[in-house]
Amino acid sequence: MTGQASGIDVDEIVAIDVHTHAHRSVHETAHDGAGNDDMGQYFGIGTMPHYSVPELAAYYRERKMAAVVFTVDSISQSGEDPVPGNLEIAELSAEHRDVLIPFASVDPARGKAGVEMARRLIEDHGVRGFKFHPSVQAFYPNDRLAYPLYELIEEHGLVALFHSGQTGVGAGTPGGGGVRLKYANPLHLDDVAVDFPGMDIIIAHPSFPWQDEALSVATHKPRVYIDLSGWSPKYFPPQLVQYANTLLKDKMLFGSDFPVITPERWMRDFERLELKPEVRPLILKENAARLFGLRGTADAS
Repeated sequence: MTGQASGIDVDEIVAIDVHTHAHRSVHETAHDGAGNDDMGQYFGIGTMPHYSVPELAAYYRERKMAAVVFTVDSISQSGEDPVPGNLEIAELSAEHRDVLIPFASVDPARGKAGVEMARRLIEDHGVRGFKFHPSVQAFYPNDRLAYPLYELIEEHGLVALFHSGQTGVGAGTPGGGGVRLKYANPLHLDDVAVDFPGMDIIIAHPSFPWQDEALSVATHKPRVYIDLSGWSPKYFPPQLVQYANTLLKDKMLFGSDFPVITPERWMRDFERLELKPEVRPLILKENAARLFGLRGTADAS
C-alpha cells in the first residue's frame, strides 16, 4: 500500500482495531452530540463519550493496540461537513503513527470535488483507506456515482471499508432519522469487487439481516474481508463463527466500533468463542497487519 509510512511495531501490540470513530475535534469548545447520544442509548451505554484523535491515540496506546480511525462524511444528507474533518484526523494521526492508521470519508455525492478532495488526502496527507456508510450517505455501493472514488482508491492500493447491515444511527428515533437500511446489503459489494478487482474491501460488522450474503461475497471474492465490529462476539451468529474458524480465517478482522463498544468488552467476549487457538491471533492482529502492509515498516520514515 502507498501512503503514510506506518510507525506501528506489530510485535509490540496485542491487537489492531480496524474500526474506530473520532467524534470530537480538538478545536471544539462545545459539542451537540444528540445523534451520538441516541446511538449510546441504542447500544445500552447511556451518553456516549466523544474522543478526539489524540485522546483516542492515548486510549489505544495504553492498551498496547493500534487502531484505524475515521469520521463519516454525509454532507448530502446532513448539509454539514463532518466534525472532526478528514484533514484534522489525517494530520493528528501522523503525530501518533505508532498507534493510529488514518482513514478518510468522502460522501460520493460530492462528485468531482470529492474525488479531488480524496486525492489530496491520499497524496498530501497519507490516508490509508476510506470509510463509506451507504445508509447514512444514502447510496448503493454499486452506484456508478461512487466509481470515480473507487478508481482512485484502487489506483493507490488503499482499502475501502463499507458499513453493512443494520445501524445504530437513527435507531429508535422517528422514521429512523431518515436512514434507510436497504443501502447496506453487502451483496451490492459483489459488483464493486468485480469492477475493482485490485481494491481491498472490508465489509464492516456482522451484516444483520444479511450475514449469509456477506459470507458469500467474502468467500467468492479474494480481496473482500469482514470486520467484526459493532457487535459483542457473544451475539455473533453461528455461521459467522464457523467461517471465521475455517474458510475465512485469513479474512476476518478485529474491530470494535469504539466508542460504542470498548475493545476490552469485545475481547472479553471474543475469548469465550469456540475458535481454534491458531485463528485468534489472525483475527486480532495478523490479518490486519498483512492487509495494511505493517510488517517490516515500523522503522520506515
